[in-house]
Amino acid sequence: MSKKVSADKPIFEQGMQYHIECKPGDLKGLVLLPGDPERARRIASSWDEMRQVAAHRQYYSYTGKVHGVPISVTSTGIGTPACEIAMTELVNIGCDTFIRVGSSGAIQPGIELGDLIISTGAVKMEGSSRFYAIPEYPAMAHYELVLALIEACETLGFRYHLGITASSSSFYLGQGRPGVNNYKLSKTDLIVPDLQKMGVLNFEMEASHIFTLGQIYRLRTGAICAVYANRVTNEFATKGEKEAIQAANLAAKILYEMDSEKKEKGKKHWYRTLKSS
Repeated sequence: MSKKVSADKPIFEQGMQYHIECKPGDLKGLVLLPGDPERARRIASSWDEMRQVAAHRQYYSYTGKVHGVPISVTSTGIGTPACEIAMTELVNIGCDTFIRVGSSGAIQPGIELGDLIISTGAVKMEGSSRFYAIPEYPAMAHYELVLALIEACETLGFRYHLGITASSSSFYLGQGRPGVNNYKLSKTDLIVPDLQKMGVLNFEMEASHIFTLGQIYRLRTGAICAVYANRVTNEFATKGEKEAIQAANLAAKILYEMDSEKKEKGKKHWYRTLKSS
């Protein structure tokens, strides 16, 4: 990559992207977006077929097949700035459908450690989206991915919850946790109870920007997160990752079938009775 290219668009020969080191055609099908490169590896290891495409900085990419359909994964790193890079470069190489597969902290009663949360939309408590849209612009998941994830969880018998997520660019004070030596501002203690009143289900750190970019670029985006933290009971355990991966993998197959039905019927949007219409 030593050849000079545009500083505005650092794209190299054959469309190779600077950060993710992938080019058009490298990644097939739905792209799963975990933050952790190791989670990307574990996701790919769960497929029927897989090969590693690239590994550069925090961006690890694999492609393969699961349940007989093409699928890919790219790790985004933590937070929306790193996620913006991954999403932008993935779109540059032709990817158009994404599911974030992550971990999160629940803030509502009745959500247990290891449960799954499917986001229908997200509160933008991060800074990246403001460079793309006005603050009032909604961050919404695509309905087809929400439906595919619901069906996957129902088919697999997993406990899941459906609703609004809060995406914060801060893990500690921005999610109502204390900092070093219990440092916090007066408003810190209001973050969780205010979001609880609004019916927000959980915290994580990327979904709102994924949804925002999805709408702006006319993509399909979704998110499913395992509950590692319960802020109501003040408990934490790394549970539910395997189930989140299984649900996302099955959702890829379900979405593939939905897309096939749309193509067969010449329709732009999927609906329940489409196959029999």
